[in-house]
Amino acid sequence: MQLSSTKRYLVLLLLVSNVQFNHAQETNKAAFKSSKLSVEERIDNLLNSMNLEEKVNALSTNPEVPRLGVEGTGHVEGLHGLALGGPAEWGGKDKPPLPTTTFPQAYGLGETWDINLLERVSRAEGKEARFAKQFFNRGALVVRAPNADLARDPRWGRTEESFGEDPFLTGSLTVAFAKGLQSEKNGYWQTASLMKHFLANSNEDGRTYTSSDFDERLMHEYYAVPFRMGITKGGSNAYMAAYNKINGVPAMVHPILKELSQKTWGQNGIICTDGGAFKLLLSDHKYYEDKYKAAAAAIKAGISQFLDEYSEAVYGALANGYLTEKDLDNVLRGNYRVMIKLGLLDSDQSQNPYRKIGTGEDSIAPWKMKEHRQLALEATRKSIVFLKNDPEKELLPLNENEITKIAIIGSKADKVLLDWYSGTPPYTISVLQALKDRLKNKVEITYAKNNADGKAVKIASEADVALVIVGNDPTCGAGWVDCPVAGEGKEAVDRQSLQLQEEDLIKLVYKVNPNTVVGLISSFPYAINWTQENVPSILHLTQNSQELGTAFTDVLFGDYNPAGRLTQTWVKDITDLPPLMDYNIRNGRTYRYFEGEPLYAFGHGLSYSNFEYKNLQISRETLSEGETIYISFQLTNKSDRQGEEVAQLYISHLNSAIDRPLKELKAFRRIDLRPGETKKITLSLKAEDLEYWDTKSNSFQLEEDQIEIQVGSASNQIYLTKPLNIKN
Repeated sequence: MQLSSTKRYLVLLLLVSNVQFNHAQETNKAAFKSSKLSVEERIDNLLNSMNLEEKVNALSTNPEVPRLGVEGTGHVEGLHGLALGGPAEWGGKDKPPLPTTTFPQAYGLGETWDINLLERVSRAEGKEARFAKQFFNRGALVVRAPNADLARDPRWGRTEESFGEDPFLTGSLTVAFAKGLQSEKNGYWQTASLMKHFLANSNEDGRTYTSSDFDERLMHEYYAVPFRMGITKGGSNAYMAAYNKINGVPAMVHPILKELSQKTWGQNGIICTDGGAFKLLLSDHKYYEDKYKAAAAAIKAGISQFLDEYSEAVYGALANGYLTEKDLDNVLRGNYRVMIKLGLLDSDQSQNPYRKIGTGEDSIAPWKMKEHRQLALEATRKSIVFLKNDPEKELLPLNENEITKIAIIGSKADKVLLDWYSGTPPYTISVLQALKDRLKNKVEITYAKNNADGKAVKIASEADVALVIVGNDPTCGAGWVDCPVAGEGKEAVDRQSLQLQEEDLIKLVYKVNPNTVVGLISSFPYAINWTQENVPSILHLTQNSQELGTAFTDVLFGDYNPAGRLTQTWVKDITDLPPLMDYNIRNGRTYRYFEGEPLYAFGHGLSYSNFEYKNLQISRETLSEGETIYISFQLTNKSDRQGEEVAQLYISHLNSAIDRPLKELKAFRRIDLRPGETKKITLSLKAEDLEYWDTKSNSFQLEEDQIEIQVGSASNQIYLTKPLNIKN
């Protein structure tokens, strides 16, 4: 049989490479396994020892080299807990799911506004990933999390995966999550944080061919901010390129992969494609005439790992001279930098603190530990946002000693719904189950899933309090690209409406029982205008947590004082939003540019306590380049109940010659105060946080200006202000 020119070239390359690696193997004695050498020396030795076939294979998500004894690791999902099961069967369709601690969706974790908590959550997740890999040989050590994309529009189907719409908040939480996953110790990582999806990926409909278009300033001041922070402050050295185009160029071959993330920010690790993205360069983007040129462009752009079939295209690119073996070496270095940080190349594992997880005395599955269960409960409690409590009625918190009968109504009351990126929790506690566990025989509980045969109305009319539990199904209860309900969305499907399908059920219940509490369990905002206007009390939280029902019930009865805050602007109507594909957020998008009246503002969230802000002071009246200013104020809990407040610091530019946002979040802190306690709170503001991207110099610049410092409990609840002069 006659070989094609490509195959003949491949055979020749392999023969030459085999001669080279045999010589290298004899002389270097696997020096890459020695932690005494520098990282780059180890990688040099490894690449010199590998043949071409091994290098091409190492462009997959697992850069192992069995012949050389090189251990690699693949990827695992972990947006809100290690995923080795769940609706997507992440643990493998041929294997039973491995239960893992399951936290609230990323959207809910964002609503905690708690940096310390997110770092502890991701550290626990990282430990479970290590345990699963080293005890069960399941999963992997490169964790695809966090999602650093910005939720600029509530119609985005993957809103549930984002921490929110603000770049500073999302970036701060991204830093915390990356730090927790990696938990660097003795120079080693527990797991590697692989952020996704770079860049400006916030539409699902047409995502495989559409272009996210925006100017250079928005690139640097908005869309890229969380990724920049994740790399430069969080230490993440891996990310996934997005499906979409950026200003007409597919993200996975865009120059910013190298020019921005690597040359400017210093990222030098893994850059991978999204699943199936390589073939989309031809089929959907139609950007290259053949797969050989596409493979060459991807690798030269910085792609080091492919999530679909690529090997034939890479060999063809080599045969046609579009790529050289040196080009492969250049990107493979990043893969092995990450593997070395994970300790996978070391012959001596005695210095790696994470090799002990899952061995000896440390062989108890973390998801069975009390600490992880309590952490899931803490995260869920802290994620709950108190949207409304009518001051005239103050229905919440409920007093169980004053209730004889409570009606529980709604399709989301008796279950905990999992999403596409969820694992399989070791247990789940629904709202209905938690209420039964708490109230036992002290209070009569009636339940109706819906108003079929008028049951919901009947039990509501007979109860002291009616609790309506509603929200979305994060999988839409349908196939991959199907969402029968217009107000629901998920990966691959954007929402077509902001209306809550079950709001009519709320109306029916409220009509017969004015003591109605709504529990909105949702992955994104809803335009619940009627409910906000009429129902006395509303609580919001997201799906997925194994402790969902317990946390909700703790807040309902006042055992826990809620302090979650919204991370996205909830508009009143879909007409308040620009077209979904308008990526220029200056056209009225997010709290930074929205001039209308929101249903709920960015940062909104109530408490059972009342807080007073007083005595704003700043450490200097003028801030110059390279300096930091300190803003302090007194925060007092004016109630007789312990509670937490999320103090938020915004700035507005007063005399800028450049188009600036209406206001921008620049600092925040979640603070716990005892009844009557006063604390002095100090927040910092750096001059660099006020810089804008100058397109002429291609750099951040500080503008001489005057700003207003604004301190409050939400973007629309500002209690203290002070001017500050900026000198460049």
